[in-house]
Amino acid sequence: MSEDNKQLALSEKELGNQAYKKRDFETALAHYDKAYELDNTNITFLTNKAAVIFEQEKYEDCIKVCEDAIERGRELRCDYKLIARALQRIGNAYSKLNDLDNAIKYYGKSLTEHRTPETLQKLRDTEKLKKEQEKAAYYNPELADKAREEGNTFFKEGKWPEAVERYTESIKRNDKDARPYSNRAACYLKLMAINEAEKDANKCIELDPTFVRGYIRKAAAQFVKKEYTESIDTLKLAQEHDKDGKCSREIQQQLAKAYSAMNPGANGNESQEEILKRAAQDPEVQRILSDPVMQQILQQMQEDPKAAQEHLKNPQVASNIRKLMSAGILRMA
Repeated sequence: MSEDNKQLALSEKELGNQAYKKRDFETALAHYDKAYELDNTNITFLTNKAAVIFEQEKYEDCIKVCEDAIERGRELRCDYKLIARALQRIGNAYSKLNDLDNAIKYYGKSLTEHRTPETLQKLRDTEKLKKEQEKAAYYNPELADKAREEGNTFFKEGKWPEAVERYTESIKRNDKDARPYSNRAACYLKLMAINEAEKDANKCIELDPTFVRGYIRKAAAQFVKKEYTESIDTLKLAQEHDKDGKCSREIQQQLAKAYSAMNPGANGNESQEEILKRAAQDPEVQRILSDPVMQQILQQMQEDPKAAQEHLKNPQVASNIRKLMSAGILRMA
């Protein structure tokens, strides 16, 4: 290959680039073809040609030209960056053809030749798009309801793992429905998978903040984790949303359990001396007891039980009182 031909080829490439910028694609193609005729050891002429064909939306043809460039590049042991560019362009073409599997495949191949942030981002975006398309294709509210009802049947039979599987299928079919999250949380509680139960309960509440059972499930998980104060706070929210009182009895039962658990000295297993000793080691308890305002409130509550109800309307005061109850310092009838 003479140096003159190589220089002529580069001149043709430059003319092709100028035509490409003007979107004069036919002229650009003619120059790139001429450049490759003059110097077939430079595969950038082919990859530039592929870029033009891509802009013309002839994606199958673009893929063919890139494949030719890669084959020739392998023969010539070309720079891996050039091979990577051709592979990425094939990925781009498959993406335009909505063949996401092949797009992902070729972006991956490109990255093995030369890793660039641009190609990596294209791979991630395509993988994300594929998941979204698969999810959309699977979406079916009717089948979601059917799977949830099947889960309910298993739940009634005490078949918790089977119920979890059906509720999971329901969520896959329609992840905007709060009910299967609540139901699966109930199963997880039975299986003592507490973190999973709380996660589902939180998702249920996120989807529908008025869904009472979401709060009940969350409170139950918090109770098992011995987060009694948080459990009571959650049950208070459940009460607020239980407008028709359908869940009133269940909420009251859970509240009673939580208040009872908060008062470890109430069962007589711990002496008052032991309670005070343990409380003295809790900085939060000491902070509350040393607060002049809280001291006055506690004195009023002792003198007038009705005053307790008024003070408990203040969220901060109520939180402090629950902390004292949890420590066994304070007991309320």
